[in-house]
Amino acid sequence: MNRYILYFFSFLFIFSATFGNFIFYGTPKVYADQALENAQADRARLESELSKLENEIAQKQKELSSQKGQSVSLSRDISILATQIKKSKLDIQAKGLVIKKLGGEIIAKSKTINVLNTKIDDIKESLAQLIRKDREMDDKSIMALMLSNDTISDTYGDIDAFSSLKKSINSSVNEIKGVKTETEQEKNILEQKKNQEVDTQKQLEEAKKQVETNEQSKQQLLSISKNKEVEYQKLLNDKAKRRSEILTMLFNLRDVSAIPFEKALEYAKVAETKTGIRPAFLLAILTQESNLGTDQGSCYVTNMDTGSGVSSKSGKAFSNVMKPTRDVKPFFDITTAVGRDPYKTLVSCPIGGSGYGGAMGPAQFIPSTWQLLKNRIANLLGIKTPDPWYAKDAFMASAIYLTDLGAKGDSYTSERNAACKYYSGRKCDTKKPANSFYGDSVMKKASNIQTKYIDPLQN
Repeated sequence: MNRYILYFFSFLFIFSATFGNFIFYGTPKVYADQALENAQADRARLESELSKLENEIAQKQKELSSQKGQSVSLSRDISILATQIKKSKLDIQAKGLVIKKLGGEIIAKSKTINVLNTKIDDIKESLAQLIRKDREMDDKSIMALMLSNDTISDTYGDIDAFSSLKKSINSSVNEIKGVKTETEQEKNILEQKKNQEVDTQKQLEEAKKQVETNEQSKQQLLSISKNKEVEYQKLLNDKAKRRSEILTMLFNLRDVSAIPFEKALEYAKVAETKTGIRPAFLLAILTQESNLGTDQGSCYVTNMDTGSGVSSKSGKAFSNVMKPTRDVKPFFDITTAVGRDPYKTLVSCPIGGSGYGGAMGPAQFIPSTWQLLKNRIANLLGIKTPDPWYAKDAFMASAIYLTDLGAKGDSYTSERNAACKYYSGRKCDTKKPANSFYGDSVMKKASNIQTKYIDPLQN
């Protein structure tokens, strides 16, 4: 090949690799920058509106606190409900703005990712051309270059072009790596924004339900005139009776005796102060596990060498109640440490007869996992030896584990995914309903527990 032609192609490919961003990415980058600029302007406006709403919400909270400090009366309770309704409606407005703000940010992030993906494709195409040219030059050895040229200077020129191509290839490879890293970062941010949007939407739905409930209560109070204090007192008595019923109702637990709801809520609140896990969510997990216990049954281990056992209900024999190499010894050590007979202590049966059972108590931890958590449980509760079958210890164990699985605050998506992981070790996946059903069921139970049992105790 004529060396001048060789120089021309080398220059062309090097120029393409060096200035390709300007040629190929300029137009989409302009669009991305404009979208980002628009999103930033919208965000600034929405943040300003949010700030005003948050100040109004704070003011309503002060009014609410002041009203609750007054002596009990019909007018006082009507005023409290009216303020709560106004506060909730402001909160709904604020959440609507948050969702709108997140929507703009999601659109901007999606456009940025599209631009980055286009950039990667273009660099790959440029790189492919450089590699093809590099192979052509590789096919011609350095000795062949020397023999084919008239002068040494010509040969050095060809070698310089060869070296430049190599540098351009390395540069393109490094650029692809950099853009891929940036793309992954943008995708992670996008997923977080989408989760925030779902969380806020769920909070908005709950706030709307609360407004409806408060409106009904307010109308009920308004229907009672001041001349009918007896009727109002009856309403107060009904509330007190309902509170008493909630506190004394039994909260069912897996493989141990049920406890009063008041005690269950107390344990859940202790766990919340130490881990941040929401009481309604924690109670929903334990309720779900109790339901599974009803469906799947519980077993006794009868052989500490093989892990085999029998169903406590049907007497059916299972060879795989507990995995012998992983859980039998920890199970024996745990039961001995808390003074329980390992042969008379209930554990879960194998699901569907396959795999292994062996999960213990209300929180349903397998023995080897409990051993990993026991020191943290003991430290947070200030005790020496935690017991998987004692409700307070089991509650704390679940809360610790759910925190490790990513549950936090009142984030719907993080709680739902943590619930799925609690059950199967994987986050919720709509393409795998067998996994997601657990998370969906837990979140429905959590909403029910919050609105029907916890909220009435606080009002």
